[in-house]
Amino acid sequence: MTRSAVWVPLFDDLADPRVAVDLAVAAEEAGWDGFFVWDHLRWHEPVVSAGDPWVALAAIAAATDRIRLGTLVTAVARRRPAKLARETAALDLLSGGRVSLGVGLGSDRFGGEFSLFGEETDERARAAMLDEALEILRGAWSGEPVHHRGDHYAVDGVRFLPRPTQRTIPIWVAGFPGKARPRQRAARNDGFFPVNLADPDQLAEEVAAVTALRDDPTAPYDVIAAVAPGADPSPYADAGATWCVTDTEAEGLTLDTVRGLIADGPFR
Repeated sequence: MTRSAVWVPLFDDLADPRVAVDLAVAAEEAGWDGFFVWDHLRWHEPVVSAGDPWVALAAIAAATDRIRLGTLVTAVARRRPAKLARETAALDLLSGGRVSLGVGLGSDRFGGEFSLFGEETDERARAAMLDEALEILRGAWSGEPVHHRGDHYAVDGVRFLPRPTQRTIPIWVAGFPGKARPRQRAARNDGFFPVNLADPDQLAEEVAAVTALRDDPTAPYDVIAAVAPGADPSPYADAGATWCVTDTEAEGLTLDTVRGLIADGPFR
């Protein structure tokens, strides 16, 4: 069964966390299965305001009971993995085990989120940072001492307690279709979010490629597809999607538009 989620940027009309909470509550009442938010510090004009996803998600977790929630996606290389481990575990506890963490390399071209803040701009370096950070996160969520010495991060025998409610928080890896490294990273984790898909056929190609790389192709696994609100989700479900999320643009997205797509109900 394919599940449906609202997926929105916390920009401009949606930057106030109180607005995000109201939208998530409305989504739960309308029968949506999840509420996911973009994770960005800024965006290019005409967007001028950006909300904090983690504060908003904490408030959403406290105000809802059923919907799954999280970021799609967090550019992990501009986060400290120890801090991210604490934040995600706390959010999972607060929500009663409803968190999924979307991860990726991020890009500087939409808002200068790396160059304007002195962060790493080289994609190969960010990929290495992402892989190290995911290793740390997995270890941290286990509750066992984490021993990590890498090129970018070090953790010397620290236990991260309390643990999340879930045995481990699902990690959904984002990547562009046809790229080998994101496919390999996705195969090692719990889900794949191919971004900027041309059509369901391309999704099917990505699902086949990642499935071939997984150690156990029969184990539970999520595939996320961004679908235009109101569109027929069945071709994406047939291609392997387990989640269909609302594909919305950052620029010009209004509160009324989001309220409308929520009220229209989940993908059918």
